Amino acid sequence: MPDSLQLDPAAAHVERQAFREGVRLSAGTLPGIFAWGLVSGMAMVKAGLTIWQALGMTLLVFAGSAQLSALPLMVAHAPALVIFATALVVNLRFVIFSAAIAPHFTHLRWPRRIWYGYFCSDMLMAFFPQRFPHATVGNPAGKSGFFWGVSNPNWIAWQTGAITGILLAGQIPESWQVGFAGTLALVGLMVPLTINLAALAGVLVSATVAVVAAGLPFRLGLLLAVVCGMVAAMLADRFYGDDGGGNADNADPTDHTDHTDDIDQPGRIDSAIAGAAA
Repeated sequence: MPDSLQLDPAAAHVERQAFREGVRLSAGTLPGIFAWGLVSGMAMVKAGLTIWQALGMTLLVFAGSAQLSALPLMVAHAPALVIFATALVVNLRFVIFSAAIAPHFTHLRWPRRIWYGYFCSDMLMAFFPQRFPHATVGNPAGKSGFFWGVSNPNWIAWQTGAITGILLAGQIPESWQVGFAGTLALVGLMVPLTINLAALAGVLVSATVAVVAAGLPFRLGLLLAVVCGMVAAMLADRFYGDDGGGNADNADPTDHTDHTDDIDQPGRIDSAIAGAAA
């Protein structure tokens, strides 16, 4: 948790607590992340990349969907511009995700925000908006710690799985279907995020669109599903959300109690975005 090293003792203590909370909340997703990384690593080697090329790709790109989308084009010797454009389109959802959490980190200098962007992931978006709704913008306490508490284990699990897959690609039979473990982990993550009608609408709409649009080129169905899920969640919140709730501006980053019922309208939308991301 690098940011806590530059803070006074009291603030560093808050960040360490938030870091531990992030680790605790995301721990259940790590087996699935490892499985996805394992499948990605195996796919890179079986597509014809050398071990060093595959290692370089997984460490630099750190985006499973983009890697798996680019591999067939690389095998077909497609132009580099086409490969880059495909990966860019597949990863457009991270533009949405990073824009959603960017206001929480405006106190950081831009080189550090770029570094944070490298670690932005689907799993981070499943937890961060729930823990820090939009109403907490302007209060940075605990946010960097929580960010790294989710992101560091996620990165380690992914890279460990990917490197294992790269090195043992010829030893793991495809009949094991290890990627299914990732799907199970995603379902387990999605269920507790569905805490209100807005989140439920986001999950149902995004899931439906993802299935219907699965055949779109460049995996555009994934981006379309995220956008439609977010729109559905915000519409459901606008027309059916309650008007009550507390003020999330006063939330204590070290308070681990469940404030689900206290989150105001921006918080409900953020939780719905998290559900749509999952």
